[in-house]
Amino acid sequence: MADLRLPRSQAARKATGPAPLVLFLHGGFWRVRYDRRHTWPLGAALAAAGFAVCTPEFRRVGQPGGGWPGTFDDVAAAVDALPDLALAAAGPGGLAPRPFALAGHSAGGHLALWAAARRRLPRDSRWCTRSPSPYGGVVGLAAVCDLAACHAAGLGGGAADALMGGGPSRYPDRYALADPAALLPLGIRVRLVHGARDEAVPCAMSRDYAARAAGRGDDVLLDELAECGHYEPIDPLTAAWPSVLAALRAIAEPPG
Repeated sequence: MADLRLPRSQAARKATGPAPLVLFLHGGFWRVRYDRRHTWPLGAALAAAGFAVCTPEFRRVGQPGGGWPGTFDDVAAAVDALPDLALAAAGPGGLAPRPFALAGHSAGGHLALWAAARRRLPRDSRWCTRSPSPYGGVVGLAAVCDLAACHAAGLGGGAADALMGGGPSRYPDRYALADPAALLPLGIRVRLVHGARDEAVPCAMSRDYAARAAGRGDDVLLDELAECGHYEPIDPLTAAWPSVLAALRAIAEPPG
């Protein structure tokens, strides 16, 4: 299942050209009680700003097949298949051609960063891809950039353990395949937006990830928002919204 939102105004689309596509993965610490519906205001606001937004669902902890490895199966399938399906649904001239933008919030930010790193996986991994990526970059909003650090800090009441079936000392091979911090460099642009007052996913995680990614040669920028917490980046009515739009435009829109 996935939602696709297109820019509301056909006149605006004709004036500005085909809409850039954003595939957005929702957060919720990978748990079943949080689904894509809580990102509907974000999707509507992005569509009003001229983007096309595809928001897929995936199996989560607490439902059959959720967690390791089903959540990763679903996300890999979504990021591979949905751009072409969105292009077909939008019709001729509806969407801008590749590259697209991959984005996510919180645990969805983890999944977006992970999906962007699949070319770094071992060739025998079920999720490894060697095909050219249709995504020109990835945007993480308050992202869980480091799965091992999420486990160590006990974020989300042990959310990483619930996703992975345990910690990295018990399942080092799983974490090696699923932790975006272990899969650098990505080789595509990375834009991070994180509130300095985030108590759910500390901003230090994005700082550390950005420093490590830059050290490996990635084009990465972190926009740290001094007065924002965890949910402001997905709320179009907050002061964080211009930073979110700027990050997505830097990835999704072709150079002027």
